[in-house]
Amino acid sequence: MAGSMGQDNLGQETLDLVDRWWRAANYLSVGQIYLRSNPLLREPLAADHTKSRLLGHWGTTPGLNFVYAHLNRVIRRDSQEMLFVAGPGHGGPAVVANAWLEGTYSEIYGQVGPDEAGMAELFRQFSYPGGIPSHAAPETPGSISEGGELGYALAHAYGSVFDNPQLITAVVIGDGEAETGPLAASWHSHNFLDPAADGAVLPILHLNGYKIANPTILARMPQEQLEQLLRGYGHEPYFVTVHDPDNTEQAHRDFAAAVDACLAGIRAIQDSRRGKAGKTGGADGEAHDGGTTAGAPGNGAAPHWPIIVLRSPKGWTGPRIVDGLQVEGTWRSHQVPLAEVRTNGAHLKQLEEWLKSYRPEELFDGDGRLRPDVATNTPAGNLRMSATPHANGGLLRTPLKLPAYAAHAVDVAEPGTERISPMITLGSWMRDVISLNMENFRLFGPDETASNRLQAVYEVTDKVWQYRIDDVDEHLARSGRVLEVLSEHLCQGWLEGYLLTGRHGVFSCYEAFIHIVDSMFNQHAKWLKVHRKLRWRQPVASLNYLLSSHVWQQDHNGFSHQDPGFIDHAVNKKAEVIRVYLPPDVNTLLSVMEHCLASTDYVNIVVSGKQPSPTWLGPADAANHCRRGLGIWEFAGSEVPGEDPDVVLACAGDVPTVETVAAAELLKRGVPGLKVRVVNVVDLMRLQDVSEHPHGLPASDFDGIFTPDKPIIFAYHGYPALIHRLAYRRTNQEGLHVRGYKEEGTTTTPFDMAMLNGIDRFQLAIDAIDRVPGLAEKHSLLRQDLQDRRIQAREHTRTHGEDPEEIRNWVLNA
Repeated sequence: MAGSMGQDNLGQETLDLVDRWWRAANYLSVGQIYLRSNPLLREPLAADHTKSRLLGHWGTTPGLNFVYAHLNRVIRRDSQEMLFVAGPGHGGPAVVANAWLEGTYSEIYGQVGPDEAGMAELFRQFSYPGGIPSHAAPETPGSISEGGELGYALAHAYGSVFDNPQLITAVVIGDGEAETGPLAASWHSHNFLDPAADGAVLPILHLNGYKIANPTILARMPQEQLEQLLRGYGHEPYFVTVHDPDNTEQAHRDFAAAVDACLAGIRAIQDSRRGKAGKTGGADGEAHDGGTTAGAPGNGAAPHWPIIVLRSPKGWTGPRIVDGLQVEGTWRSHQVPLAEVRTNGAHLKQLEEWLKSYRPEELFDGDGRLRPDVATNTPAGNLRMSATPHANGGLLRTPLKLPAYAAHAVDVAEPGTERISPMITLGSWMRDVISLNMENFRLFGPDETASNRLQAVYEVTDKVWQYRIDDVDEHLARSGRVLEVLSEHLCQGWLEGYLLTGRHGVFSCYEAFIHIVDSMFNQHAKWLKVHRKLRWRQPVASLNYLLSSHVWQQDHNGFSHQDPGFIDHAVNKKAEVIRVYLPPDVNTLLSVMEHCLASTDYVNIVVSGKQPSPTWLGPADAANHCRRGLGIWEFAGSEVPGEDPDVVLACAGDVPTVETVAAAELLKRGVPGLKVRVVNVVDLMRLQDVSEHPHGLPASDFDGIFTPDKPIIFAYHGYPALIHRLAYRRTNQEGLHVRGYKEEGTTTTPFDMAMLNGIDRFQLAIDAIDRVPGLAEKHSLLRQDLQDRRIQAREHTRTHGEDPEEIRNWVLNA
């Protein structure tokens, strides 16, 4: 950590500077919500100076500005690298205002200059058609957390400081946000933070009392109970309460002292783990109503990291009374306190008085520029929170050192004759990935790394754990590359924060439970969609989902663990962001994961089983197949070169592939001369037209592979409707018949699962007989035999508790 963490004695001049910055940020925030012209009130405010549609959120904004101004003080004093995460959902006016004050906004967006004309454009564009959103967004310099992501800020903050020992991330948590499930779990995050190798998070719980229309739980909770809650989570709380909204000087002094004490506490914890003397400065008086200075842990206990609880009125410094009703300090200040400025003269007058209360003439000069004395609160260069490269992670990202997977690949003498667990093999490759990238790659998962067969990674790393470690525990240590916590929300939030600040990672999860983060995925995909179009934002590593323990292969789990629908959810997002891979065997999984870990600005979804399964393609063929995204498997079919096939058996997913190849073999033996084409799809987005997805196949290529008029029997890993949706523009839509998961399941054998949902080899062969003209009449006995074999297989599972041996150990062409 650069500089010294000393005190500046909180002199009057220092606090006056912080106050002027705060007033300037508040002025700009109000202007963004209301004004479209006359930004410095050089003439009496008129209705046509205001916007016709007033959109924005004032209530949380002054508190965010207050915190930001104080953080700048300590950044300048200590040359401290700091990232600001604004948790309150719509604090956009604040973070945009501060970015403009720091000059960063004008550096990036030249049309929004640091003068009066730029201020006018700053105001006009906010929540305006063709402008910027009302919340912190990718367009906002210094932001890594989308304002619509209510509940994720604290997890993002911790993700940002993993492997960032010099960084402190200050995260403001709104008291409405504090009621969400993801935030409730996020309080545990510090127990996975290594003070020796990671940075620190300074949570600032901002209690202004209300959500959009109701009081908040933590604001109404008695302070003693709240203190017990935070201490129970392992934090050392410092309480700052604004008792008198007009006594802003006392509020500044109290908060400044609390910030100094917290930074001293952070330094003490870090020094104790980094082998330093631990000399730190502190505040010149305590500003908290309960709690003692946070310090280093003893006897291997987890540190108690400091937290600030700031109680201030909602809508602080705004209109107190509007139309005879109290606004400041109530839910009425949440959005736009004065809603009728174009039609109500009293509201317009109040708005003008509100703006003038910040004394803009003391803050901006005649050209509309920030006065030099106020500008001295701006940190230098990249120390500005709006300019920190930690908020533009592509500036810090270095490509992973990826080991060649050839050393882990499996030689395939004959397709489908050997069974190997793809995930176990991938685990050995990821072990080498971790070994080569011990400072910028992590594996995240909800207590499932070993369950998903990736345990080889423990040969080179441990799981992070800061509480007591007992002799019986395995692979736990104070530092490590694996983070396991039984909260998909935390895994997702940590990984997002880690990626957006320039690092790489994988989220490994049971397929059925990745749905828990549907909303978080939504927001990240939306972030990437916008981020990709901003030239000043540099590419970040892709968000990689590795989904296993999937719907078709459950060791001892039942219906509750069977849901392949995350893919359906994901493909709703913009095509340039989403990639979905269904590798059919071990070598294709290795090839796909190598590609995904080297990619940027995508969400990659990879689904693979963990149980031993047939190997189909050798290393070179697997790489070629993955590059193509799909292809005809000549070894599995019975078509005649130069002639059209009679039927196409297509598949996507490891278990559907096994059943499809087995069905082709049944047809080859039962219907000699039938020309069967087998097509395997590893890149699901190849099914779309090239006009709809960058990976899509041109119509001519699609027809060349699937034919324009032959029956297509498609066995798919997930819900069948998705294949029809992806291929809806294709010529042969009428000939496409899809089998997939149809919400039938229980605790049963793998083949019984396939039969319950109709993707088993017997049913696929029957489908072909039913759809190839003339086959049903000629081969009714074969069809009946296939039906009987289904019944026999079902009875065998009920009698013996396992699949028949000829299915369990099936080998192609045996």
